[in-house]
Amino acid sequence: MKISVIGDIHPAGWEVFKKTDFEVFEIKNFEPNNLKEELKNVDGILLRTSKLDKSILSNCNNLKIIARHGVGYDNIDYEYLKEKKIALTITGTSNAVTVAEYVLTCFLSLARNINSSDKLVREGRFKEKKTLPDFFELYKKKVLICGFGRIGKAVAKRCLGFEADVHVYDPFVDDKEIIKANCIPSQKEEGLRIADYVTLHLPLNQNTQNFVSKHELAYIKKTAIVVNASRGGIINEEALIAALDNNQIQAAALDVFEKEPPQNDHPLYQFNNVLLSPHNSALTLECRRRMSIEAATSIVDYFLDKKKLNLDNLVNKNDIEI
Repeated sequence: MKISVIGDIHPAGWEVFKKTDFEVFEIKNFEPNNLKEELKNVDGILLRTSKLDKSILSNCNNLKIIARHGVGYDNIDYEYLKEKKIALTITGTSNAVTVAEYVLTCFLSLARNINSSDKLVREGRFKEKKTLPDFFELYKKKVLICGFGRIGKAVAKRCLGFEADVHVYDPFVDDKEIIKANCIPSQKEEGLRIADYVTLHLPLNQNTQNFVSKHELAYIKKTAIVVNASRGGIINEEALIAALDNNQIQAAALDVFEKEPPQNDHPLYQFNNVLLSPHNSALTLECRRRMSIEAATSIVDYFLDKKKLNLDNLVNKNDIEI
């Protein structure tokens, strides 16, 4: 089998491939024309973040599986994969804990004004601590988690450790499952109105685009902290900027953006109460290792022993034959 790895992965993933007789090679040039040429005879692809649209995929004459190094797959023409019965897997068990820790980091850092306190000390203004704005606890506050998949559940477990009241909005999850996890089922508007902390864990699609926009930001608490570590476009950035300008929310953290990378003079850069990161909430060393192994294993199992394939990671299992 001929396998391409598009993007850099942890060496542990390469070790999985070395135990096979597959021909595995890395692609470092992500230009569409180069991808069309390099991928035309591959049987499988391990994909980081490069975009694979129909124009590229239609040149992949032998392609049978794409293993995403992550959980989102909006960089792939999914409808084309379904039509051609090409398997798509994700690394569903690898990054939940990592992203959940990122969310809690943002909650605590923004609530406690860590950046402002650090700056004050570095500027020799230690005795001026009374000039800092109020800061807050997570203890017994109301948290709204939008999306209750693996990551949402991992966030919930950690928030419960702070004795927070954890509310969950997810129309695709039964209320009984939410209650079993010691959380409170909630409707979208109800949850956003009462939440002190909001975290988004939704896929990007027509239903979730601008999930939080001008309308929602108008009734969120002024003391609320909002975190998006899912996909850019779930929060409307223009509306968020206006809300921050008008002090409609306390603070925000974004790991993802509508356009990545964001522009060099992005208006969000002006706010001291905003934390920004380069879409790396899942990229701890430990998680990168797990994702590389999980993605490589999906490809190996698909070709050598489909009985071992983790069907929970197989996104389009209803559209292909296993």
